[in-house]
Amino acid sequence: MDTPGRGTPHTHEEVRRVVAEIAQRFDDRQQEITRAMTVMMAREVDQLDEDPQLVELLEASVHGNIATLIHVLANDIPTEHLHPTTAAVEYALRLAQRDVSSHSLVRAYHLGQNDFMRMCVDEVRSMNLPPDLAFDVIEDVSYVVSRYIDRITLYVFDAYEKERHRWSAVRGNVHSALIHGIVDGSETDSAAFESETGYRLDRGHLAVIAWTTTEPADGGVSPLERLVRAVAEHVRADGAPILTAVDRRTVWAWLPFGRSLPAVDTDALAAVVGAHPTGRVALGLPATGLTGFRRTHEQARAAYSIALVHSTSRRRVIGFGDRGVAIVSLLARNLDAARAWVGEVLGPLADDTEQAAMLRVTLGTYFATGESHLRTAERLTLHRNTVKYRVGKALGDPTRAPATHDKLDIALALQACEYLGSSVLR
Repeated sequence: MDTPGRGTPHTHEEVRRVVAEIAQRFDDRQQEITRAMTVMMAREVDQLDEDPQLVELLEASVHGNIATLIHVLANDIPTEHLHPTTAAVEYALRLAQRDVSSHSLVRAYHLGQNDFMRMCVDEVRSMNLPPDLAFDVIEDVSYVVSRYIDRITLYVFDAYEKERHRWSAVRGNVHSALIHGIVDGSETDSAAFESETGYRLDRGHLAVIAWTTTEPADGGVSPLERLVRAVAEHVRADGAPILTAVDRRTVWAWLPFGRSLPAVDTDALAAVVGAHPTGRVALGLPATGLTGFRRTHEQARAAYSIALVHSTSRRRVIGFGDRGVAIVSLLARNLDAARAWVGEVLGPLADDTEQAAMLRVTLGTYFATGESHLRTAERLTLHRNTVKYRVGKALGDPTRAPATHDKLDIALALQACEYLGSSVLR
């Protein structure tokens, strides 16, 4: 054990017994602790909650560190033998790629340390230990946790710095600072932007976010650049897109258009994106001018947030203009509230079961086709009577919540289930 001496062997063993019991209690609540700590960090630290993908990586990193600390405390493992989890290192690398300050990374670790120790103190208080033993237990845990955080922070900070320098070289000619400045409003000199990038802001734009579900083999973004160019060719953009790499798996891009803005068919575009096996695309709506450059990107990010929430979705392309996406993207900002509302509106239809899923698909298609049994049957390749039976079962049972709610609410809740999946199901 890498802790100071504690007096008699009996005292040391008693301390270890209590520490191991606390570790077991934390292990039983590991998921709850991880989630609460992730929410706290995302709220308290600048730039950690700006992208659902970053929050997902943050949660994986928190989970890895919590699990390791519990294991260390339960089994009296020296911290000198430990290395960061893969998730912790990957999170540090992703922050470096996105130019998130290293201070945010380090502060997150110290906030996590403080939160973990607060929970330990609460546990000790609940155990009604003798004061001397309680003090020794808290001192023991504090020593281990501080040593662990100190060691891991140094390791991930070093990984962050190396990746920051490497990533700067990788994206070389991408005008990242100018693009981000235009997007967030800190850069207002349109003429300077156009002169430096060669991309005109006084025309039409279609924002694209392209990402891959696997790690690029070369660590670069070339496959995503090719994907964006394929999208540009499909929608007949008037020139070369401008893009910036956000990280190894994600690029932001804008496609230029003249006075005639495109009407994008996301279903047709899916076939183009499908030629890139791990590629995914989110789109805004076409817009013009500097304001349009920003707005179409905001919309693409809203669509992108839905795609990331429902990580099991096979949808290759999602557009802000697709039916229900704009409203569902607002619901996705607070999944706990969205889940509660969906449950209230749909009742048993919000259950995460095959039976409920079948009824949701049928009812959702029924509303999408203007409440036509015939068109629903054609779209789902079902007999018309089967559609009537399912719709009646979903809406006609007085024990089901949909019977007491407006059809607009029901249709929206069904779309939330379609786009957000198990995140809003019971």
